[in-house]
Amino acid sequence: MLQELSIDNLAIIEHLDLNFSDGMTVLTGETGAGKSIIIDAVSLLAGGRGSQTFIRNGAKKLNIQGLFSFDDSNPTYTTLDDLGINHDDGSVIIQREIYRNGRNVCRVNGILVNTTNLKAIGNTIVDIQGQNEHQELMNTDKHVHSLDAFNSSKITPVLNKYRTYYLKYTKLNHMVQKKRDNQYEWTQRIDMLKFQTDEIEKANLTNDNEEQELLNERDYLRNYQKIVDALSKTFSILNGDDSIIPIDMIGEAKNSIKDIENLDSSFQDISDSINNAYYSLQDASNSISSQLDLQEFDENRLNEIEQRLNLINVLKHKYGNSVAEIIDYYHKSKKELDEMLLNQGDSNHLEEELNATKEKLMTASEELNSIRASTAESLEKAVHSQLADLYMSKSIFSVHFQKLPENDFRSYGNVKIEFYIRTNPGENLQPLAKIASGGELSRIMLALKTIFAANQNVTSIIFDEVDTGVSGRVAQAIAEKISQIARHAQVLCITHLPQVASMADHHYFIKKSSTENSTETNVLRLNDDDRIKELARMLAGTKITELTIDHAKELLKLANQAKSH
Repeated sequence: MLQELSIDNLAIIEHLDLNFSDGMTVLTGETGAGKSIIIDAVSLLAGGRGSQTFIRNGAKKLNIQGLFSFDDSNPTYTTLDDLGINHDDGSVIIQREIYRNGRNVCRVNGILVNTTNLKAIGNTIVDIQGQNEHQELMNTDKHVHSLDAFNSSKITPVLNKYRTYYLKYTKLNHMVQKKRDNQYEWTQRIDMLKFQTDEIEKANLTNDNEEQELLNERDYLRNYQKIVDALSKTFSILNGDDSIIPIDMIGEAKNSIKDIENLDSSFQDISDSINNAYYSLQDASNSISSQLDLQEFDENRLNEIEQRLNLINVLKHKYGNSVAEIIDYYHKSKKELDEMLLNQGDSNHLEEELNATKEKLMTASEELNSIRASTAESLEKAVHSQLADLYMSKSIFSVHFQKLPENDFRSYGNVKIEFYIRTNPGENLQPLAKIASGGELSRIMLALKTIFAANQNVTSIIFDEVDTGVSGRVAQAIAEKISQIARHAQVLCITHLPQVASMADHHYFIKKSSTENSTETNVLRLNDDDRIKELARMLAGTKITELTIDHAKELLKLANQAKSH
């Protein structure tokens, strides 16, 4: 739901901070006070069209920010995940700035998004009744989903089965078409994959570190003579000739200092140092001797290494920058080749599997359409009941099914579903999306929204003066429907009707004040006494009497009784 809204420099609003709660919130006030501007702000946060004409006179830009929170199952999270936007704390902050030069900056949890993605997020957050741009039920593509949500327990399992076959059918159909249209490319691709996988297989690359190991061994063999010369010279220096043997001389020094090492600690340190040097040099001499015995130059091995490294370099130029990447390329190519060979092994295999999948898809589609047809009958009855409550008992609501062309399967089925309505006897049923705006449309949308509010997972529903042009018992019916919807979703409602305002859980009064140079909008949250005065004003106009005050109190009392049922 919408928790906080901050507005800067939008139309006549210089600055405004609002906090919202769940349930039903109404916004009332004199005409032109700025009530609809607040809804415009929410619309802009939901991806609505914006321009520099929205910016307050004298300001360089407008800035709107909204804080929304959702439960764990809200579809907004899926949209955010698809866009790579973090939402760890379970809330979403949307910010939008519009500049005089037309620049439009949108952020969601601090991440820049374009208006298309902002609208995709907004469609899961808010449904604005009164602005067709955000009304789900005016979008014919959403009608099938609304129908399915009405009977989700029965439709969802069948729809999931249908989608399983649909995904398999789509994949197979793509492969068959690709094979039919590109038989030459198909065969050429197989030949290329065979050559590449054979070439990598023959190289027998099983060790990711092989290249480095070969380079180390090659460097060793290339420096064989240098190694032998260094070892020999070092050994010769340490062991000398018959007349002078450095290690033996150090041994004599070791024995000489040993005679006095007990006389002073400093002599002991010298003796220990000479001892360590003597034995270290002996160990080094023995190690050098062993290394000299082990040294052997193998020219054939050096040639083998050079050839192996050349082969790896050739493969690297073709398939990757390292042995690991070559091996990864091999596995991917081998998988693709195996799939293509499997399908090529039997020329009719793909077509047979495609036809078998299509039959299963059609069976699932028929089952889906059958359940939807019975669901449509139940929905029509439910809508008629709601319309009767709104004093439109003569209206006819119908769910229209249109069969799609053969082989034209969609992710939701093979029929187009659209809601039709007839508001007066003698008229023809027309698509809901083509009904002219007005009081009738508002009541129709309210009836549908009452039914679908619990299933559509929209966080906030906004009614922007949907009660225009009605009064009396119709106004009371509309008020009760909006209150009923607020049990399932947060509702914000702009209204001029006291019947609707009385049903609210929270009431804001919008007030405009003007000077010679500026106009400013302020919002007041009304307490119980203030609500009574505002309802009295809505009932009587400018002159409020004790009678209208009593009438307002009675209206609130009746509203509380209605909400308790």
